[in-house]
Amino acid sequence: MEAIGVEAKMAHLLTYAIVSLFFSVSSAVVDLIPEHNFVTCVANQSPQYSATISKLVYSPHSPSFSFIFQSSIQNFRFNSTKFHKLQYIITPYSADHVKAAIICSKVHGLQVRIRSGGHDYEGLSYNSYVPFIIIDLVNLNNVRVDSNNGTAWVQAGATVGELYYHVANQSKGHGFPAGVCPSMGAGGHISGGGQGTLMRKFGLAADNVVDAIVITADGNILDRQGMGEDFFWAIRGGGGGNFGVVVEWKINLVPVPPKVTVFNIPRTLEQNATKLIHRWQQIAHKFHEDLFIRIIIFVGKDSKGGKTIQANFNSLFLGTSDQLVPLMAKSFPELGLKPEDCKEISWIQSTIYSNGENPGQPLEVLLDRNHVQKGFFKGKSDFVTEPISETNLEAIWKVMQEGEAGVMVWDPYGGKMCEISESSIPFPHRAGVLHNIQYFSKWQEGGYLAEQRHLKWMNRLYNFMAPFVTKNPRTAYVNYRDLDIGRNIHGIFSEAKIWGEKYFKGNFDQLAHIKGMVDYGNFFKNEQSIAPNFYL
Repeated sequence: MEAIGVEAKMAHLLTYAIVSLFFSVSSAVVDLIPEHNFVTCVANQSPQYSATISKLVYSPHSPSFSFIFQSSIQNFRFNSTKFHKLQYIITPYSADHVKAAIICSKVHGLQVRIRSGGHDYEGLSYNSYVPFIIIDLVNLNNVRVDSNNGTAWVQAGATVGELYYHVANQSKGHGFPAGVCPSMGAGGHISGGGQGTLMRKFGLAADNVVDAIVITADGNILDRQGMGEDFFWAIRGGGGGNFGVVVEWKINLVPVPPKVTVFNIPRTLEQNATKLIHRWQQIAHKFHEDLFIRIIIFVGKDSKGGKTIQANFNSLFLGTSDQLVPLMAKSFPELGLKPEDCKEISWIQSTIYSNGENPGQPLEVLLDRNHVQKGFFKGKSDFVTEPISETNLEAIWKVMQEGEAGVMVWDPYGGKMCEISESSIPFPHRAGVLHNIQYFSKWQEGGYLAEQRHLKWMNRLYNFMAPFVTKNPRTAYVNYRDLDIGRNIHGIFSEAKIWGEKYFKGNFDQLAHIKGMVDYGNFFKNEQSIAPNFYL
């Protein structure tokens, strides 16, 4: 990747200092800016849309403001407008609207937060401690499928469910490797990598991106050719909200068979769950790449009604049950898979099944952004490179059974994931990774005490797991954002590097260098955004 000369570096540094001073001064007086000034600015930047601008820009005085703000928030921990400095919500219908919002935010000294699906685990796509706007991409949700060439353009405001639905609706033989939650926004999900049930066969969602449309901090609208390969590399897995506003991705679709096979086999400690999990760690990353078996581990009930650990072995196989049963007898006979455990369905139905729902319901459920049980939640993540012993697994189960209930989801790697280099895109968790762990706790009771009970359970389990996961650094998945591993206070490179290397390992320095090239004023920033480095 290209380096920049000394003169260019000094110019970037000087510009950064001037812009930073401007923001610090203008933010202090932002509350004095009349509402019409911002709306007028947006209208002037988009004269062809000036007649409808008032319908796209919402202030706290707008009757629909609270509804729009809360409409796609998944985590109730961050759904109050009382504790932040949100000035406007913009719901663009075009890239020009996004460009206008960016330019006018700079004029008025406002930070920008970009929301596509509202699934940011720490609410950073719609909260800030300084005056800011939300660019809510909900109206940019078009999916255009080219089945002849096996590609699609998906706007960043489309959900993963909408993407799946339109791909399957227009091409039965194609699918796309992305996550299991249909209501996630494609913009943020792909920006962070996008792991899912097809990743052992086809890699991550971001591995299958071939072009994009992005609006920069300077208001330029660029495709892959216009942005250059360094910029294009950074947006595919470098985390959302760092380098610009991606408004559209061009993706390669992947071939899927007419029928796939799924199963979900529960096992408790009485049914040798510990031995099965230990065995799974040794072999799941070596399975045929058509076979994906994840484990969902939680506190359940034993045969006497007491507490126990239950592990659900949840699978997607790209083939028929007649192919799967003998493969399992060879690869994982200990699980004891039987033909009656299997269900043959279409790939598009499997996207509903993998989300824990009945695959026989109408596929239109994938289009429903609100078809999800919202609540309060916290997530964390780890990567594992060595199997955890049975003795240590038993110790982990004891910790899980203390305090509030939560869940661990173990997703297997291997296959295509270990064939792609760590530096192919910013997502670095490749060869040598056995599986990912997501720690997740969700609750419905509001209030500080309820939150603290759940966070205490989560933190105790996470801390207990430290000896069994990656070290130096203890790595994490950026799409399971976790401010506990570090946050920006001053917005400087050395500060961001503390948490950045946990998400991106050796790729972080290059990301920070590219940040300094494409957003030298550090306009796109939040509590866990990449800070520019001008000295690489």
